Amino acid sequence: MAVHVGARVHSVTIDPDWDDGPERFGDAQLSWPEGLFDQKTYLEKAVLVALAGPVAEMIHTGDPFHPAMVAEWSGDWREAWKAAATLFPQQPARMQYLEQKTRGLYQMFRTDAYWSAIGELVDQLLAHETLEEEMIYEIISHWV
Repeated sequence: MAVHVGARVHSVTIDPDWDDGPERFGDAQLSWPEGLFDQKTYLEKAVLVALAGPVAEMIHTGDPFHPAMVAEWSGDWREAWKAAATLFPQQPARMQYLEQKTRGLYQMFRTDAYWSAIGELVDQLLAHETLEEEMIYEIISHWV
């Protein structure tokens, strides 16, 4: 999702180093092009990136849990909640927005092209635990 919305993905891991930040179960190092997006557009894209991992796991496990209710996704949900705060200062509207984006991602990721790319990334992550930029782009180049 990060590449799809214009971010550069430097690495992704399912074995993060827990001594350099909060406890988490995965980590992605991203950068965004400077000056390309206005604040609203950037925040909308950041929400999608934050929710992408939980949505992919929902589809993979067959359990469409609410992203706010799964401990392993709490960091992702916090990031999405924080990014959406400027867009929707009122909490009920923010929750509705995030749930709408989650449903949209769920439908998008269930399409064959997206799910094939996600499946290949997951297979490689399980095999290597960490994927660097070159390998990530090689994998997704077949699908995007």
